[in-house]
Amino acid sequence: MRIAVLGAGAWGSALAIALGRKHGVTLWGRDAAQMQAIAASRTNQKYLPGITLADTVSVTASFSEALAGADLALIVTSTSGLADMISATLTETTMAKTALPTLPIIWACKGFDKLTGKLPHETIAELVPPGALYGALSGPSFAEEVARGLPCALTLAANDRVFASEMAGILNNNTLRVYSSVDLIGVELGGALKNVMAIAAGISDGMRLGLNARAALITRGLAEMVRLGVAMGGKAETFMGLTGIGDLILTATGDLSRNRKVGMLLADGKSLGDILRDLGHVAEGVNSAAAALALAQKHGVNMPITEAVNAVLFNNADPRDALKALLARDAKAE
Repeated sequence: MRIAVLGAGAWGSALAIALGRKHGVTLWGRDAAQMQAIAASRTNQKYLPGITLADTVSVTASFSEALAGADLALIVTSTSGLADMISATLTETTMAKTALPTLPIIWACKGFDKLTGKLPHETIAELVPPGALYGALSGPSFAEEVARGLPCALTLAANDRVFASEMAGILNNNTLRVYSSVDLIGVELGGALKNVMAIAAGISDGMRLGLNARAALITRGLAEMVRLGVAMGGKAETFMGLTGIGDLILTATGDLSRNRKVGMLLADGKSLGDILRDLGHVAEGVNSAAAALALAQKHGVNMPITEAVNAVLFNNADPRDALKALLARDAKAE
């Protein structure tokens, strides 16, 4: 299979490396100078220094070249850039205009659109023609480990059961295990909401509240994720799998987690603006927090941890005061 990976950040490059062990891959990025440097050195020095791209991975800054002969478009931008990527691919090149309507689309971004608050599959469904096949690739995965060839398991949720199963089998290899699902809502909510809970866990870790407190936040955070997911039409069992509890555990405890780092720095008293400026990568949990709270209010779902994270991020609440508010809640049955 020939796969066009659209997006040359850490995750896009890591997937290109991993999938390039089995398939022909073209890695596209919009920065021509960066792509020339990657092509020359065979390394994405900015995001994955020291990790070499396989010979099966081509590198380009041209849409038409990336899509030429592709059997699959794998979009790996930020969630807020997803609509622009689809629209640009549809309208700005002749190859895209003719190829994309019949080309299956998979995206590997997590979170809500910053402007619309929509999940990726909602954005995609409005842009692609009727009958198009598409899906979300998600799960517990740090880009660096995937690029290094360490074992990883992901879930591919799609709008068609046969497509999900067949594509999962195609993408599956000896280091990247891929499961299939048709629960797009559950898979995408899991990938978005776990980042919010990771910020909460990071605040707890930054305040040195201990492993007990972190475990409690993860567990009660998962309960919030399930409540909202079910209210929106997702399946509760999805949140017990890779894209729910699996991704939550990784993001809330791993030292490579950007969202956990945001929480830890907030606990240290740093401002959100300074944190995001210095981070150098997208922390989707910041955008997802406000969207998650809006959805909770819309669906009448109680999400106190999400409320506390929003208070710290956007209302200048002191992390210690936010934690006290959580601990002061009335006792109730689990």
